[in-house]
Amino acid sequence: MDFTLTPEQQLLRDGLSKFLDTRYDLNTSRDVAKIGDGWQPEIWRAFAEDLGVIGAVLPESIGGADGGAGELMVVTEALGHALVVEPFVDTVILGARLLARFDDKRARAVAEAIAEGTALSALAALEDTSGGNLNRVATRAERHDDGWILNGTKAVVTTAPLANYLLITARTAGEVGDRDGISLFLVDLTEGAPEGLAMEAVRTVDDRRAADITISDLRLPADALIGTEGAALPELELAWDEATAAVVSEAVGAMRKVHDDTVEYAKQRQQFGVPIGSFQALQHRMVDMLMELEQSVAAQYLAILNLDAAPAERAAAVSAAKATISRAARFIGQNAVQLHGGMGMTEELAIGHYFRRLTVIEYEFGSADAHLARFAAHTQ
Repeated sequence: MDFTLTPEQQLLRDGLSKFLDTRYDLNTSRDVAKIGDGWQPEIWRAFAEDLGVIGAVLPESIGGADGGAGELMVVTEALGHALVVEPFVDTVILGARLLARFDDKRARAVAEAIAEGTALSALAALEDTSGGNLNRVATRAERHDDGWILNGTKAVVTTAPLANYLLITARTAGEVGDRDGISLFLVDLTEGAPEGLAMEAVRTVDDRRAADITISDLRLPADALIGTEGAALPELELAWDEATAAVVSEAVGAMRKVHDDTVEYAKQRQQFGVPIGSFQALQHRMVDMLMELEQSVAAQYLAILNLDAAPAERAAAVSAAKATISRAARFIGQNAVQLHGGMGMTEELAIGHYFRRLTVIEYEFGSADAHLARFAAHTQ
């Protein structure tokens, strides 16, 4: 396998990294996340218009540059390194890329708006916080006159409070756990949440905006159904695996930053008149962190390079990578905080913010245990 970036991918990486180094201030982004709007629209517009970052991973049919897994890896690793809070994975991967796969006029229009940088979307797929299977859907959609009525709940839908459009999975046939019978619905939030859709906004541990959603007799028009009724699960699983691979890559960027900052801190921090980095026990600890990071890079490539494989092979590769990343995120994050001492969890140092993001990534899109079970199921 060739792991070398193409000239175009190198330009994308260098341009995005330079932009983030010079224009993406961590303190500003944390303030926006904690007490502001939760994102920076001007940064998002720059991603779309100046850098072409959003379109880089989208098909030409909706205005993108037709980039694939390589571009996805380059972009998300850079976003993780800078701890970008803007909802790239939720909106671009679980939004535009997913919608672009359906031969649907309304879905295409929303995907094009996302590609232009003028819309955000969120996917409401899970109904508990276990990060479980996408077919565990109890939310129901029933035909009514010339439209649909939906009832159910969705848990911790990240980006939902910011979104212009909401994608909801609902069962139009079968029982919870069945693979058939799951449909995808598009809800327009540009004029606010419609009657029957209630959001209880929350802020996650890593300062992102999310919402628990209650759906009570939500009436939708007939064209709210995206794709074929009851047949959305395969496309949803592909998008979910792409998003999981993107988070794996994001984690690599974040862990690389955490490791580098920890090594630099150990060179500067004095104890007993010498840098703490001169202590052999701490040197061993940082080497262990580096080994976890290198294993994570290998896992990153495993996931990225198998996104175009057959579903079972793709699922096994992504789950193996996510299980590896979950372990590494915990190890590197916790050790970085310990090596920084009490300063590690303060607001003043970046390390504490990265630690919280890595803690969430450990469980986001499924825990290590969940992915080990999924890996086993697809490799028997």
